[in-house]
Amino acid sequence: MKLIRFGMPGEEKPGIIKNDRYYDVSSFIKDYNEQFFTDDGLTFLNEIASDAELPEVEKDIRMGSPVARPSKIICIGLNYSDHAAESKMQVPAEPVIFFKSTTALCGPNDELNIPRNSQKTDWEVELALVISKKASYITEFDAADHIAGYVLHNDYSERAFQIERCGQWVKGKSADSFAPLGPYLATKDEIRDIDNLRLWLKVNGKMMQDGNTKNMIFKIPFLVSYISQFMTLLPGDIISTGTPAGVGMGQKPEPVYIKNGDIIELGIDGLGSSMQVAVDSQ
Repeated sequence: MKLIRFGMPGEEKPGIIKNDRYYDVSSFIKDYNEQFFTDDGLTFLNEIASDAELPEVEKDIRMGSPVARPSKIICIGLNYSDHAAESKMQVPAEPVIFFKSTTALCGPNDELNIPRNSQKTDWEVELALVISKKASYITEFDAADHIAGYVLHNDYSERAFQIERCGQWVKGKSADSFAPLGPYLATKDEIRDIDNLRLWLKVNGKMMQDGNTKNMIFKIPFLVSYISQFMTLLPGDIISTGTPAGVGMGQKPEPVYIKNGDIIELGIDGLGSSMQVAVDSQ
């Protein structure tokens, strides 16, 4: 299945994509939130998709994040060796973990708000996964049972805030609109081979990132298990698994950063594409 949330910010309703058409399931389901996944909502949703008469939704409606605000957004840094190299950092011996504020979450095609005083706002196309049930101290073998599905994510970063401001990376990762998610959440059965997906990103039509998930240093089952050794993962939590080479910070001969009016497009095989237009924050 492909899960969507649609409508104005703060008023999103849950829906599904079926046979390339959008349908409203809000008569049956309140939202795609922690309670939905806790109650095995995906099984119930599958029954609805098969049997119920659902109202159709126009495709030009605004898409929100396909997951309502989770308890946490966990990100993995330097998880592609080529990105570590362009960042002039060693490949980590263990996964680098940091958080994005949940207030950074937004729809896939919402505007990117360049933060006040920003000079180094950067892009990062990433594969993200959504946790389906509570996970603590789980094994790699059991990891797949705790994954609801996968989603496209742009892990926007303000590099000066992240690296030069004497603090954790979260300072450069958490501005409003820095976590556009979607257009949809694809359940596991929708993706044939999660370890062989092309992911790409363009800025103003120029290809900047063109990678493949097969080049991840730490694979998804290991990441889910590893993170669960340090914290309890709750249903609806998001784990973003890192970015390949081609970020603005790594461009030669000089870094390239996002400016007002830039158009950022990105996509992943099987997970659709999104587009954000950059605007200066007021």
